[in-house]
Amino acid sequence: MSATVEPTAQLFEPQATHGRGLRAGLIALLVTASLVLSGGVGYLIGHRSSGPSLPGSTSVDAGFVWDMTVHHRQAVSMAGFTRDHSTDPRIEILAYDIESSQNNQVGQLQGWLDAWSLPVSDPNPPMAWMAGSGHDHTESDGLMPGMATPAEINKLQSLSGQALDIYFLQLMLRHHQGGLPMVQWAAAHASEPYVRLAAQKMADSQSGEIILMEQMLRERHASPLAPPA
Repeated sequence: MSATVEPTAQLFEPQATHGRGLRAGLIALLVTASLVLSGGVGYLIGHRSSGPSLPGSTSVDAGFVWDMTVHHRQAVSMAGFTRDHSTDPRIEILAYDIESSQNNQVGQLQGWLDAWSLPVSDPNPPMAWMAGSGHDHTESDGLMPGMATPAEINKLQSLSGQALDIYFLQLMLRHHQGGLPMVQWAAAHASEPYVRLAAQKMADSQSGEIILMEQMLRERHASPLAPPA
């Protein structure tokens, strides 16, 4: 009887020990991961509080984010309408590119405001962050440079066919011309390197689109609107 029982006990004893080892190893791994995660969170919190100061409400960085968000949102609206109503594939592609790229940029800009613990709405007058640039003012209608008036938006939405395409190009070209000095100023004067880099990428993109829209207007025997003052 003992000869048959003893091998059975010996057979299961190593497996039980192995199971306990696995459980102990798993617990140790979970504890280590928890400590690493806690340490990482603690580092981020400590780094945020003890690191360099974040952009404030009067900084170039914050002013750029607030004003460019408003500027971009109008471009997204005009481009989205034109994409849905144009019958010209080239216009549709251009409108889609502008809509998607600037909509993504708005998300990025809003993320920065959250990271900087700043409000969504600008407490300062528009363009105040560009003091000394020569572009630190709104137009006579109170809009930022290049932005379309409500009457112009209504006109755009009343058109179709080539008339829609041409007017979209005219409005968007002027829109880019008004926004370009803003992104160039931010690229040169923002305090955060990532803000300067993003602004420079916007400047490069909009400069290329300005050239393209000028060419597309010429192909349609149309002229640009007067550029922003």
